[in-house]
Amino acid sequence: MYDVFITKASKYLPNEPVSNDEMETYLGYINEARSKAKSIILRNNKITTRYYALDKEGNPTHTNAQLTAKAIEGLFDENFKKSDMKLLSVGTTSPDQIQPSHASMVHGELNIGKSIEINTATGLCNSGMNALNYGFLSIKAGVQETAVCAGSERMSAWMTADKFNHEAENLILLEERPIIAFKREFLRWMLSDGAGAFLLENKARENEISLKIDFIDFYSYAHEIEACMYAGCEKQEDGSLKSWADYPSDEWLKQSIFAIKQDTKILDKYILVKGAESLRSSFDKHSLDPDSIDHVLAHISSGYFKEGLKEEFDKVGLDFPWEKWYYNLSDIGNIGAGSIFVALEELMNSGKLKKGERILLCVPESGRFAYSCSLLTVC
Repeated sequence: MYDVFITKASKYLPNEPVSNDEMETYLGYINEARSKAKSIILRNNKITTRYYALDKEGNPTHTNAQLTAKAIEGLFDENFKKSDMKLLSVGTTSPDQIQPSHASMVHGELNIGKSIEINTATGLCNSGMNALNYGFLSIKAGVQETAVCAGSERMSAWMTADKFNHEAENLILLEERPIIAFKREFLRWMLSDGAGAFLLENKARENEISLKIDFIDFYSYAHEIEACMYAGCEKQEDGSLKSWADYPSDEWLKQSIFAIKQDTKILDKYILVKGAESLRSSFDKHSLDPDSIDHVLAHISSGYFKEGLKEEFDKVGLDFPWEKWYYNLSDIGNIGAGSIFVALEELMNSGKLKKGERILLCVPESGRFAYSCSLLTVC
């Protein structure tokens, strides 16, 4: 078994940061009307700027594959050239197409000029960690000596007003808009575009910051809880999901079947409690002392959960003082599968890390409540 190190990190955030006041300039107004939910959601999530792969007319400026490729290109240097790539493992919630795979499209964008091993992890926020785990295990087992892993999102294209106009017209006629629209509109004011990438190697780099990956753990609670965040389907009264393939095509737009939606009642009930439960399991499994952690990078989807998450961690004996937390949600928004990559890139390149320090990564996924965590040691 080999040790595995993150030896370089890179990110790509498209275009200029978009302020709260500018969001509907890019995303558009549903039925030419200002959102009634926007101000409430933004006040709670505490996001002030985010990034969109759109221009001010709502036209796309990048694909997800292009965002990912640009993040990966920041990893190449004299010690690791593009021609040195052998394994590409990527994760996203928002691929540009159902098929081919996201990794295939990123491989094509990179123009490496040779065949490589590729892996695509799909899902929600944990897909980035799943992609990282594939690279981690490949190197640990000695199958590969290096791996490029990335997490990315291009959710803005899912959130433009034209995707909702037809449904909104029908909901107004049915006088149902205030209840149903919130479920569909909630995430319009939460999500951001961007990508982050890591280079993994089986040796640390001399005279440079490297992060040894001690472990990556995963937990799913789908056996206990129904779906909370979903797309390409509609939730039924019994909590089950009805697939887009089971709807006639003329219903896809009317009900915005492909819009990404969130059941906020279930979210509030479980997201923090299960996050604390899963992290406690990892600390017990690896006999870790909370005092040994120097930096906590928790992917928090909304500022609304920040205080509550710390409280839930405290309840299970994981008391991390605020000065140990690294938090960038307010500046870059929620990039889903890319968030933890971008946060670690910023910390890794900040000049603040010292040899021997330990970094804890925590990623929740509200799809059907799955969680991951990882421990890194600074070398």
